[in-house]
Amino acid sequence: MLSHRPVMLAEALAGLAVHAGGIYVDGTYGRGGHSGAILDALQGSGMLHAMDRDPAAVAEAWKQHAGAPNFRIHARNFAEVQSLASELDLVGRIDGLLLDLGVSSPQFDDATRGFSFANDGPLDMRMDPQSGESAAQWLARAKDEEIADVLWRFGDERNSRRIARRIVDTRGETPITSTAQLAALIATVPGPRSHKIHPATRSFQAIRIHINGELSALEAALAASPALLAPGGRIAVISFHSLEDRMVKRFLRDHARGDAPVFKLLGRAQMPTDEEIAVNPRARSAVLRVAERLP
Repeated sequence: MLSHRPVMLAEALAGLAVHAGGIYVDGTYGRGGHSGAILDALQGSGMLHAMDRDPAAVAEAWKQHAGAPNFRIHARNFAEVQSLASELDLVGRIDGLLLDLGVSSPQFDDATRGFSFANDGPLDMRMDPQSGESAAQWLARAKDEEIADVLWRFGDERNSRRIARRIVDTRGETPITSTAQLAALIATVPGPRSHKIHPATRSFQAIRIHINGELSALEAALAASPALLAPGGRIAVISFHSLEDRMVKRFLRDHARGDAPVFKLLGRAQMPTDEEIAVNPRARSAVLRVAERLP
């Protein structure tokens, strides 16, 4: 199991410009790498509200920071950041909002979560295993057109229709319930593919994004951000694939233009250094974008 390393930690902290006494929201606590660094920078002052829908992440947050008076963990999807801020009377008062998107290393490495086919496990893929429909349940009922659409839209899978048909044909004889089973099925489907990644990589990504509503959650959090941030407050988003990054880029760009812009873009998109990628290969596709709320 790979140890968890927060991606682009120094760059994210610099982008947020964390200062003593500030109010910050980490929308994706994960295993607390970014949150811990924010708390260190706050030096016992201000407040950090962290969010995560994974019960394991919430439990870890309580374990790590139970004694910190300026920290609270909320067992919620970051799509709910608007309602959380309203409940806490933080609308227009947040100095920094951080979103580190995607799946954390502990989630990938735990075969029982079903995010990866590196080790066989139940085909689940839910960020919150106690809520919603698992990947196995969705694949057992979805029509081939719906499956193909998900694989194409969220995974850029050129073989989407063939894979979807094979899934539907196979499930009629044998339920598809494990990660190894699905990965092996996809690998046998003929058609165009990249030789740089496993044939199932794009499909697993697409199914995970669909099951967890990841892009709709990002859309909701981005839409809420202008009203939540204080003047001079900053939003920092770390994305890991082009769909996410395009959404973030367009939103920030569009809100930094026009007659009444609400954001100022802070530099170009940042990527991890070669040194970080060498010690944490999972950081290689990360992109960080930062913007500041205008008065």
